[in-house]
Amino acid sequence: MQLPVDKSIRIGASEFSKETLLERMNLAASWISDIAQVRDENDKAVRHHKHSKWVGAVKGEYSAAKKEWSFFCPVWHTGQAVKSLAEAYQATGENRFLAAARSGAEFITKNQINDKSNADYGLIMAYEDKPDQVNISAVLECLDGLSVMDGILKTNRYSQNILAAADWVVSKAWLKGKGLIMDLYDPAENTFIEKAYGGHEGRPLLEDGILLKAFRMSGKRIFRNAFFEIADRLLEDEFPAGNWVNYTPCDRSAGRIHPRHAYWWGNPMFMAYKESGDRRYLDCALRSCRWYAKAQRADGGLLRGTYTDFTTDSFGHATSGIAAAMTMFCNAIKITGSDEFLPPLAKALDYCMKMQFINPSDTEMKGAILEKILPPDGTDNSPYYIRDLGTIFFIQGVFEILTLTPLKLNVDAK
Repeated sequence: MQLPVDKSIRIGASEFSKETLLERMNLAASWISDIAQVRDENDKAVRHHKHSKWVGAVKGEYSAAKKEWSFFCPVWHTGQAVKSLAEAYQATGENRFLAAARSGAEFITKNQINDKSNADYGLIMAYEDKPDQVNISAVLECLDGLSVMDGILKTNRYSQNILAAADWVVSKAWLKGKGLIMDLYDPAENTFIEKAYGGHEGRPLLEDGILLKAFRMSGKRIFRNAFFEIADRLLEDEFPAGNWVNYTPCDRSAGRIHPRHAYWWGNPMFMAYKESGDRRYLDCALRSCRWYAKAQRADGGLLRGTYTDFTTDSFGHATSGIAAAMTMFCNAIKITGSDEFLPPLAKALDYCMKMQFINPSDTEMKGAILEKILPPDGTDNSPYYIRDLGTIFFIQGVFEILTLTPLKLNVDAK
């Protein structure tokens, strides 16, 4: 499906060329597929994670000062990149984006235990801050890309991988009755690390609503039960409104809120509402949207160091946070029909487009969305820091905008 380009999009009082949005999406997806994605096992990016296969992985971090690539959490970053590339393929018709999405999906499945005789069958080796221990939130966060691929290709190519991983999570990591998922697993010892993050026995991980999607794929009610138990725990633990500062990766002692936290746990509340009809979930999702709207700066951006009173640090933008919020704003517009989130959506889109490198002297950055400006270090080194996530969530947000109906966004045919 290639979207038409003969229209402009009016988001509230702001107007954007649909052709320009498609061009920017194409440029961003090209950066992922042509520059950031690993094409052979000898790629020189700095690696710390104990993966056996790397082809298809997306390099997550680029230092403009050092001209050096590295990884942070290649599995979940790649899973989200797969989703973005697949959506870029849908929007532009560029087959190379679909090929890159397939390569990313294969990286994930090749790092999954597929031997049914293994006690950890289904586990995806989603290493993050610990190079040899699996972060369970990262397992969940990589799966939506596989789900989107199956939807686009109209196949069940990855359904077994998704369901095996989801089954591993609910059978081994879910603390049933508490609405929590244990965080960190040592596959060598077949044990969980107790209170791995923030002193909690687990966290209410609802990322991408993947457990509800697993229920819809399989009909297994255990997935639905776990999803709603976790959603209810989030309603109990919400603080401040629309966010969850008491859980890592937020810093509760400093009152500092992670820029994508409200997206990971607030956005699936839209799914909970549509599945159940329970208004509590919709109200929570809208509070998360309002948190983003209030945290948004005058230029449309978001600071990574944003605190519970909405004061901020001076440096360290997190473009990925406000880019992810674009998807939330679109979901709110779809479901409520309200124009409340049109202004912050337009500001976020305008900001992200200004953060894109169109013609940089460093070709490694061409098409990427600038994630943040580093604080001064006493040198004249470039303060630009590139993370794949800004580009990934920009593509997802633009896709949601392009696929909203004209009625929702005030689209004027030209």
